[in-house]
Amino acid sequence: MTQPRSNFTQCASTLEENNQTHVLKFHLLGFSEDPDLQPILFGLFLSMYLVTVLGNLLLILAVSSDSHLHTPMYFFLSNLSFADICFISTMVPKMIVDMQSHSRVISYVGCLTQMSAFHTFGCMDDMLLTVMAYDGFVAICHPLQYQVIMSPRFCVNLVLVSFLFSLLYSLLHNLSISQLTSFNGTEIANFFCDPSQLLILACSGTFTNNIIMYFILIVFGFIPISGICFSYYKIACSILRAPSSGGKYKAFSTCGSHLSVVCLFYGTSLGVYIDSALFHSPRNSAVASVMYTVITPMLNPFIYSLRNRDIKSALWRLQSRTIFSVPIPNSLCFLLAKPVI
Repeated sequence: MTQPRSNFTQCASTLEENNQTHVLKFHLLGFSEDPDLQPILFGLFLSMYLVTVLGNLLLILAVSSDSHLHTPMYFFLSNLSFADICFISTMVPKMIVDMQSHSRVISYVGCLTQMSAFHTFGCMDDMLLTVMAYDGFVAICHPLQYQVIMSPRFCVNLVLVSFLFSLLYSLLHNLSISQLTSFNGTEIANFFCDPSQLLILACSGTFTNNIIMYFILIVFGFIPISGICFSYYKIACSILRAPSSGGKYKAFSTCGSHLSVVCLFYGTSLGVYIDSALFHSPRNSAVASVMYTVITPMLNPFIYSLRNRDIKSALWRLQSRTIFSVPIPNSLCFLLAKPVI
């Protein structure tokens, strides 16, 4: 993969910068330009995308079709699955098409649009994980008031607030990026329009925009992380006070899946920002980006369903209804008919 040089050595002088025009398109470098690797990468990412979409759709279908799963926890989980489908769909389909067409060009407007969707659904994931942590906190620490606190109307309001919060986050990010008036180069060292890579390419207002973007990241990241940490602190205190080991195990198993997804999502996403801020390693950033943009949405249905008896039972009932609801052709009816003696 082509390694872009540092922003300091690339940017032109002040006089030349004033003469630069607005960039109309960018070139996404992706992972490799080796033609022999393209079929492998194409098959790999197409498979991961299909598994992600089908897995999350199946989870949404299981929750919506089973009345036993019409609870706040599974309502938030189905919304998380929907956000994951939208999140991965903002990047991977274009990358797959680019591999087939051998063209990795994206327009400036298309780049801003992709970044807007990326931030909206990425922040939506972030907020829903926080809401799910709060739901676990209420269920474990206030079980008697759970039905009153987590009413259907309150749950819907939590999802709506999360979506509006995500839209605001995306709008502020895009306003910050749109202030960049000149770029010294058009090669983005990633498979999508990564905002941190655009800041590296920018030649004007980089210091101010860096401060603004990282301030936005700290504010909008601090609130969800604080909510998750507070919820799990209270959950841990409540679990440690539980008299029976069976109750402790049940509480830990309930929170285990959610905690695994939180660590995977935040660990990789924060790693990308820290790496881009300190080391400027495009290859490491691209690999880490795959972890939280592709791997995490793909693993979510498996993490939440493999050790969840309710989900597995709902999937089994859904499969049974699907099989027995398929009409049997008349030509095969004799196979099911009672033999005449």
